[in-house]
Amino acid sequence: MGTHTPMAAAFLAAALLGSPGAADAQAGVAMTIDAEGVTRAARDYLEAFYEGDSTKIVRSISPAVVKFGYFIPRGDSTYHGTGMSYAEMLAYVRQVKASGRTPPASAPRQVSALDVLDQVAAAKVVAWWGTDFLHLAKIDGRWMITQVIWQSPPRQGDSGGS
Repeated sequence: MGTHTPMAAAFLAAALLGSPGAADAQAGVAMTIDAEGVTRAARDYLEAFYEGDSTKIVRSISPAVVKFGYFIPRGDSTYHGTGMSYAEMLAYVRQVKASGRTPPASAPRQVSALDVLDQVAAAKVVAWWGTDFLHLAKIDGRWMITQVIWQSPPRQGDSGGS
């Protein structure tokens, strides 16, 4: 290895930046940033419902969201489905805030980015009410939740999947 002149160093830098390895490294950085954005949106979703913070709903959920879930009511043995609109989400979190009743610190708070592409992503949230699978889209440069499907925790003895 000899010494490089400023011109040689500039040429080497240009060659490296134009190489496939540099492009892969740049893509890796972008994917890491995107994964962090997806995780932040999913965490905002969870925290909004736990804390009653409507600003986190506005920041992380598209007003065009479609949310649908399955739960087993007490005294029943079959799942029932229910939807929740964006307006209902806002009303729910505002009710949580007004009541002052929040889940205990021991309540589940798991958030995972499952798959992240450059425009769409999938995430998983495990909370006191069950498990939510989120689909997100990058809208105006921000990761926003566009679809949610969830189910309450499986009853004891149910397989619950993997």
